[in-house]
Amino acid sequence: MTIRNLTILGSTGTIGVNTLDVVARHPGRFNVVALTGNAQIDKLAEQCQRFRPRYAVVLEEDKADALRAKLSGLDVEVLWGLPAMEEVAALPQVDTVMAAIVGAAGMRPALAAARTGKRILLANKETLVMAGRFFMEAVQAGGATLLPIDSEHNAVYQSMPASYDGDLARHGVRRVLLTASGGPFRTRAVDTLAAVTPEEAVAHPNWVMGKKISVDSATMMNKGLEVIEAHWLFNARPDQIEVVIHPQSIIHSMVEYLDGSVLAQLSNPDMRTPIAHSLAYPDRVEAGVPWLELARIGTLTFENPDYQRFPCLKLAYQALEAGGAASAILNAANEEAVAAFLDHRIPYLAIPGCLSAVLDGLGSRDAASLDDLEAVDLEARMRAREWIREHRV
Repeated sequence: MTIRNLTILGSTGTIGVNTLDVVARHPGRFNVVALTGNAQIDKLAEQCQRFRPRYAVVLEEDKADALRAKLSGLDVEVLWGLPAMEEVAALPQVDTVMAAIVGAAGMRPALAAARTGKRILLANKETLVMAGRFFMEAVQAGGATLLPIDSEHNAVYQSMPASYDGDLARHGVRRVLLTASGGPFRTRAVDTLAAVTPEEAVAHPNWVMGKKISVDSATMMNKGLEVIEAHWLFNARPDQIEVVIHPQSIIHSMVEYLDGSVLAQLSNPDMRTPIAHSLAYPDRVEAGVPWLELARIGTLTFENPDYQRFPCLKLAYQALEAGGAASAILNAANEEAVAAFLDHRIPYLAIPGCLSAVLDGLGSRDAASLDDLEAVDLEARMRAREWIREHRV
């Protein structure tokens, strides 16, 4: 049995908490070397007290001071700042990095892990959405191993041939089918969506997620970002990636082959399944997830997404087709728009309106380097903030 030495980037978020839950079920199999967090200092302190990492990292100096005070007497070195996040992602004694920092802030630490040849468990969408080409080049150059944590991409990974090397045609793959729950507004009358509140949008019917990701699920922007991710992870063209609404969230995604076969991965909707799969790969370990009882579920249903109800999904396909920095622009505008909606500054339907406006204004931009991407990201955020100020309620 190989002991995995872990850095968990974003340990206080939903993915990080579930990762530590799986780790705790297998004492002696995993060793936590570093944990990172941001605002939830009490939770990070509790994690450090339980798992005794060598390092704990936060983004801001005052939070580092607060964390040190809470960890007085423990042999845990507290660091702060983005460079420190990158440092613990690239530690020589670490072989596995859970990249679960939400948003653009997670991109550089994930790149640091790729450049140093780590086994990367990728749960941060923005790394591929913003910098897919640069990240995949870093994975290849660094000799890193990339395992997707999103339930959909993990399901595709499990349904692909074990020898898959990025050539769909050579492996007989026709297309990738990403399933989506449809979120809380799948059947709600379209003419009532203008009245959606943040409280309604974060109430996902199947999954327990953070607020931002829950809103993305309601708009289906999360699925749009996953389409972009699938393009980079599996070297699939936009027309080889199809989204299918599957309200039960039991089939997490599928791969269709040229002979007509469709392979699918099924499990209860619990992130510990893909986390456990990737932590122990190629082994299988217990994850604490209830067994799937198909007879109790009874029926699995499917439907096509409605772009009138989910315009953000269509915008994501458009950004992927446009190439260049369009996906990074879309992601930046979405982060700003969702934050404004959650803060009651813009209405629900203003989210796709903001994204469309920013894409139209900046969508033709290109990016030759990571610095270029971050400059475009900043400009897109500024454009989005201006649009939000003009349309705030």
